[in-house]
Amino acid sequence: MSATTSSTRAIRSGSARRTGDRAHRPDRAPRPESAFQRAFALFAECLLTGVWIALAALPLLTLPAALAAGAAHLRRVLAHEAATWREFAADLRSAARRGWLVGLAGWAALWLLYADLVVVRAGLPGGAFAGTVGVLAFLGLLAAGLRAAVSWRPGASWRALLRAAVRRTVRDPAGSLLLIGGLAVVPVSAWFAAPLAAPVLGVVVAGALAVERRHGHH
Repeated sequence: MSATTSSTRAIRSGSARRTGDRAHRPDRAPRPESAFQRAFALFAECLLTGVWIALAALPLLTLPAALAAGAAHLRRVLAHEAATWREFAADLRSAARRGWLVGLAGWAALWLLYADLVVVRAGLPGGAFAGTVGVLAFLGLLAAGLRAAVSWRPGASWRALLRAAVRRTVRDPAGSLLLIGGLAVVPVSAWFAAPLAAPVLGVVVAGALAVERRHGHH
């Protein structure tokens, strides 16, 4: 009986000692995220941002402002700042004050491109040349518009942003081609599966931010 009591006391003493060791043992620091985890989290944030951009661009004239707000959101994410729907909505309202005029100009440019293509189909003299020039000019305007949108900051002038974006579009043809290629992915995604076009917008904006940062480093 005494042997059993001694054994029980030894077990309890060992258990208490282990409990005390755990109590005094410092908490382990959380494991840092791997590069893959960070990259995947950023990719998921881009997809979510694309959905926000698509919803904000439903009035059509607000597309430039939606792109600007999406770019501002991704910049905050990269800077580890507060980045929620509230900040996105605030940026959207600020960018849309004059940004709707940019959206209107974009739709007018699209209508002019359609008119050029009608001339080409009609077989009028010089129609092919006019169509080629119209398509190239429209693609250049698309690249410049995207550059201006991702460069937007609260209080910035859209006119000044567009002038600077046109210069960068001409001086950085490689970046402009990348932007045009990224924009082309949006309708291709919509053709493959319409819902895919929305999240792809966020990836395009992220690519435009990278192109602008690359150009700035040069």
